[in-house]
Amino acid sequence: MKELQYLNRYFIKYRGRLLLGLFITVVARIFALLVPMKVGDIVNVVRDRVNGTISVAEMESQLWTSIFIIIGATLLSAFFTFLMRQTIIVVSRYIEFDLKNEIYKQYQRLSLSFYKQNRTGDLMNRISEDVSKVRMYAGPALMYSTTTVTLFIVVVSYMFYKAPILTLYAIAPLPILSIAIYKLSIAINKRSTVVQQYLSKLTTFTQESFSGIAVIKAYGIEPRINTEFNSLSEGSKEKNIDLAKVQALFFPLMILLIGLSNILVIYIGGNRFINGQIEELGTIVEFLIYVNMLTWPVAVVGWVTSMVQQAEASQKRINEFLNEQPAIINKAENPTAIKGKIEFKDLWFTYPDTNITALQGISFSVNTGETLSIIGHTGSGKSTILELIGRLYDVAPGQLFIDNTPIQEIHLDSLRESIGYVPQDAFLFSDSIKNNIKFGKEDASDKEVIEAAKRAAVHKNIVGFSHGYDTVLGERGITLSGGQKQRVSIARAIIKDPEILLFDDCLSAVDTETEEEILQNLHQISRNKTTIIVSHRISSAKNADKILVLEQGQIVQEGTHTQLIAADGYYKELYAKQLSEKEM
Repeated sequence: MKELQYLNRYFIKYRGRLLLGLFITVVARIFALLVPMKVGDIVNVVRDRVNGTISVAEMESQLWTSIFIIIGATLLSAFFTFLMRQTIIVVSRYIEFDLKNEIYKQYQRLSLSFYKQNRTGDLMNRISEDVSKVRMYAGPALMYSTTTVTLFIVVVSYMFYKAPILTLYAIAPLPILSIAIYKLSIAINKRSTVVQQYLSKLTTFTQESFSGIAVIKAYGIEPRINTEFNSLSEGSKEKNIDLAKVQALFFPLMILLIGLSNILVIYIGGNRFINGQIEELGTIVEFLIYVNMLTWPVAVVGWVTSMVQQAEASQKRINEFLNEQPAIINKAENPTAIKGKIEFKDLWFTYPDTNITALQGISFSVNTGETLSIIGHTGSGKSTILELIGRLYDVAPGQLFIDNTPIQEIHLDSLRESIGYVPQDAFLFSDSIKNNIKFGKEDASDKEVIEAAKRAAVHKNIVGFSHGYDTVLGERGITLSGGQKQRVSIARAIIKDPEILLFDDCLSAVDTETEEEILQNLHQISRNKTTIIVSHRISSAKNADKILVLEQGQIVQEGTHTQLIAADGYYKELYAKQLSEKEM
């Protein structure tokens, strides 16, 4: 129960509703107890009439009184049971809602390195399946536990008052039932855990397959993927069958022991009635109803135990993530005004998950309103520089400054709100094109959306779609071509109107004419903004105020386009190569 103590904050939050629900539960059970009492009275009244001790009129009067009480008690019990579920079960849904939101917020807080170490399917499973199991503990388990305790205290006390010896015989099989179901629940829990593991594997596999469907089809490996999925499905099926075999014992075992209790009540009670040890025949009928009333709550003890065990295991998995501390911590208390000056001072950076040293002693600065282009081979550290400016990873203090302030001392939200970032791999959401662009500015007007699309040279493409800006994209923007996805991503960054613009090789999939149009538009937009363009093309870099050439994480060349083509080196060679390709 240690892991489940985390939920105490929610129980305290909804304590009013829970206390009301517990009170209603007790009231509902008390009304339910009136029914067996009155059924017993009816049997006694009929017996008295058969023996001639009461008249027909007296019998009918008592019968109708008992019947009306039974109907009234049943209706009131049903009504309070409804209210009970409307309080306790609804509270469990509130807790589920709060817990899912807390997990999602934690996912948002955690750093990029966390997502490189954990698989998407497992993350989804914890916020869905694991939270659902925790909800069962906060709702049904709590409700049935209260019902069981209430029934036992009231019913068993009354049964002992009426017939102590018969009570002992009647409830004798119930502990056996509870222990048997407890053992059964442990076996169910173990098998359920394995089923959950297979569910996580299936979720991850299908999520990755759907996301990479274009690659799967391009390589023609559908049969291989189907074989792998069938293998996982077969394993999942076998584990689910193993679980179903154990679960199949649950109700037969319960019915067997219920029958045993009923037989004991009839046999022992009948003999004691015949011997005069029980005065009223209705007592036996009452006991039969009471035994059946107690059987399900006793069986529930094992079921509740299983729910608690599963909730404990699930909450432990959830707590692992909730207790995870983000690698990037916001140390600043107050928002920071960002102007846009960026400075690297002898910066070294090694990726924590791979131990690859991406940058070695990098030093440069970009003033507000300047444009910097970065050229270099794949893996030279270009994208790493942009990630560090967005503080997706942390560096040692004194190596990276924004507006002459160490980046760690700048409010994290202020920093990221001031940056318009277009990653190398453009990611679009499965939403309308308009909403994808407005992702950079939620309150943007349609006019602003269209203007941003025009500056990104994608407006003509969008209006050509049947639904225009309301066209809904497939997952990860699969509906669009590579160049269109890049340009929508550029529009998303432009509409934000940030102080810093970061473009990570985001024009690689567009033709040279479109590239030139976008660069001209960016030149106008970025006049008062700090802009960094990472590219493999000289055409994207040549108009920058300063150009850096990276090789193996080090700056090997630095200067303007004119200066660099006049000097021997990678930049001049790349320029000559691309110039000759253009002429061809």
